[in-house]
Amino acid sequence: VQLQASGGGLVQAGGSLRLSCAVSGLTTSDNFMNWFRQAPGNEREFVAGIRWREGTKTYSDSVKGRFTISRVSAKMTVYLQMNSLKPEDTAVYFCASSSGPITTAVGAVSWGRGTLVTVSS
Repeated sequence: VQLQASGGGLVQAGGSLRLSCAVSGLTTSDNFMNWFRQAPGNEREFVAGIRWREGTKTYSDSVKGRFTISRVSAKMTVYLQMNSLKPEDTAVYFCASSSGPITTAVGAVSWGRGTLVTVSS
C-alpha cells in the first residue's frame, strides 16, 4: 500500500485543520488506517484509527472529542479533522496502515510521508 498525507500547516490555537491521506494499493494486510504524530524529541504516538470496511473508530485520550477520523472509500482517502487545536498538537502527522487495531507504532505495516502541523499560541 502507498500512503500520502497532506493538509498540514500553521494554525492558531483554537483553530481547525483537516489532514488527508491518499491510499492506493490496498492489500489484505491493510484492514485499518491510522494517524500517528511525532513531536521533536518525542516518540511517535497513536492519534486515531479507523477500520476500513466497517468504519469503526478509536482515538487516543489526548485528542478524543477534538479530532475526528473518517474515510471515503470511493475516494480512497482517510481524513483527520482536527478542531480546538492546542500548541501541544504541534507535530509531524503520519498515516499508517495495519492489519488489526493498534495503539503503538510497532504494529503498523506501512507508513506514508508525514505532514507538519504547527499550532501557535
